[in-house]
Amino acid sequence: MNKTDEKYEALFTPWKIGNVEIKNRIVMCPMGGTSLFGWFELTGCHFDKEAAKLFLERAKNNVGLIIPGIAPLRDTFWGKWLWQNKKMFEDLKVFMEEIHKTGAKLFIQLTAGMGRSWAITELVAPLHKNGFTRALIKPILDTSHELASPSPQPSRWAHDIICPEMTVKQIHEIIEAFAKTAKLCKEAGVDGVEVHAVHEGYLLDQFAIEFFNKRTDEYGGSFENRYRFAAEVVKAIKEECGEDYPVSLRYSVESKMKGFCEGAMPGEDYVEVGRNMAESEKAAKYLQDAGYDMLNADNGTYDSWYWAHPPMYMPENCNLEDVAHIKKFVDIPVVCAGRMDMETGAAAVADGRIDAVGVARQFLVDPEWVTKLIEDRLEDIKPCICCHSGCFNFSSSKGHANTQDLSDTMGLARCALNPETMQSKKYYVEPAKKSKKIAIIGGGIGGMEAAILCAKRGHKVTLYEKTDKLGGVFIAAAAPSFKEKDRALIAWYIREVSKYPIDVKLNTEVTDVKALDADEIIVATGAVAKKIPVKGADTAIEAVDYLLGNKAVGENVAVIGGGLTGCEIAYDLYLNGKKPVIVEMQDDLITTKGVCLANTSYLRDFFKTNKVPVYLETSLSEINDGSVLLRDREGKSFEVKVDSVILSVGYNPAPVLSKGKRIHVIGDAAKVGNLRTVIWGAWSTCMKL
Repeated sequence: MNKTDEKYEALFTPWKIGNVEIKNRIVMCPMGGTSLFGWFELTGCHFDKEAAKLFLERAKNNVGLIIPGIAPLRDTFWGKWLWQNKKMFEDLKVFMEEIHKTGAKLFIQLTAGMGRSWAITELVAPLHKNGFTRALIKPILDTSHELASPSPQPSRWAHDIICPEMTVKQIHEIIEAFAKTAKLCKEAGVDGVEVHAVHEGYLLDQFAIEFFNKRTDEYGGSFENRYRFAAEVVKAIKEECGEDYPVSLRYSVESKMKGFCEGAMPGEDYVEVGRNMAESEKAAKYLQDAGYDMLNADNGTYDSWYWAHPPMYMPENCNLEDVAHIKKFVDIPVVCAGRMDMETGAAAVADGRIDAVGVARQFLVDPEWVTKLIEDRLEDIKPCICCHSGCFNFSSSKGHANTQDLSDTMGLARCALNPETMQSKKYYVEPAKKSKKIAIIGGGIGGMEAAILCAKRGHKVTLYEKTDKLGGVFIAAAAPSFKEKDRALIAWYIREVSKYPIDVKLNTEVTDVKALDADEIIVATGAVAKKIPVKGADTAIEAVDYLLGNKAVGENVAVIGGGLTGCEIAYDLYLNGKKPVIVEMQDDLITTKGVCLANTSYLRDFFKTNKVPVYLETSLSEINDGSVLLRDREGKSFEVKVDSVILSVGYNPAPVLSKGKRIHVIGDAAKVGNLRTVIWGAWSTCMKL
């Protein structure tokens, strides 16, 4: 075993939350969908064996403290309170005994609710808007309860829905439920509980923030009144469980809000309409004095969601300075989360600036990453690329609520890069009944994933790639400066392929399938850019050519297509000192469902903040020398002066072979999608071979 690099040693020292000692400074932060009490199941809450398996595997791999995802105190479906389900806590007690054998500790996170941040879906929103259907479905799904907020206000997800005001009776029921549920957790051997949350614009945070809370009773108005709900929760838990039972608080230092559904960019000079640092300094001390034993901290609300769920565009350690500052005002431990780099986090712990490092999505990608860090095997850690496309792909665009598929809503915390995460019954590795010769055509991510999985199963694999390197079109996707994790992922795949007896043939284009010595052939040749029938289109630059640096661009650049790729190109252009213009036929940027609102809202806010021209509901008529001719929604034509034009209008599958008896087409060669569809699709095919 390799010795831990000394720069990480501070992470592997013990610390305490109240009287509970944690063996190291790495905290697995809560993620929606990882609740031990299930998530969004029609059958109601129950002890979730899939989540239990997830946590036990991470516990065996040296995480110090585990905090599962939010457990609603009241079932989303059927309205039963958690504390009424005694059998669930009996199962939890058995599980906690297994967790403690590993040396890890575990806190259960309990939520008061989401209020205006409840991600009401396109499917449910119409049912709520109609009074009759709302009453009809109430015994099954009480949408008014789920949306209940401190004051009447628009839903974050469906702006035409006004959330009802929560009653004092409801507040008291929630406080009572916190205490009763925490007591059952304690009796089950759970090491502590975390209150969700004066954080991220969830219900308790909405009460705390004056921008959302317009009440005139004892839960609104003054500072003390706005924070009363959160304070009464911890006092009730302590009264029921004892003063020595640890209670953590999920906490946002600053809201990073400029207004309704409008966040602040990193480094931006703006007026905070939510919780600013001055109030946060006071609030942190107030909440500590109320009884909280730890702050599990970052920044943001659902209006600035990219602070709490940082996409790849956000800087690493984006919340560290704010969290380290707030630690100066409390005596309790403070954890910092948000794209934390372990070297920076370890240094912050060593300097006493924070007490522990919070990590979430990296645990979904690679369950063994802490062990690999301990053993100084950093190159073996499969990196999280912050895509959110498996774990939390709540998506929304203008005029639409959460457009996420129902299957995704009911199955959060999965991972685009690791199909086994929270899906171990569907995706798993088992030896093949018969070893076969497998030929894989295409060395992109899909081809490499298929090669690795087939090799793990005992097949003899030959991987053919027509260029001189592995990575495929993902090399272009990973080219921008902010895609450092994507580049690390390609490097990880190449190293991983080298660990198995996979015969890699570069600079080899397959032209005669009959010449392949193979029992099965997997086609992973990706897609090609779409062409558009527009005058001058042949003079434009294809997205891939721009990303690879094959063609230079001028100062003023029109990006045709405001989907994810087009927006990322425009973002890259801006970062490189260019002046992009985005042209999109839809009524919003990035309207494709499955792209997380944290990612899309960052790009939309960035372009708005930096005054990047965006022409929505606008089509390209022709490309001329020095300009583009556009047509708006009324059919009016207008000209925009530009030096260069980049086309990002989508892709078409490009299989070199059609699907047949022993020919399997996967990834974008079958249907254009994203990294999740490529990788999960590779598993669906290769598990059957």
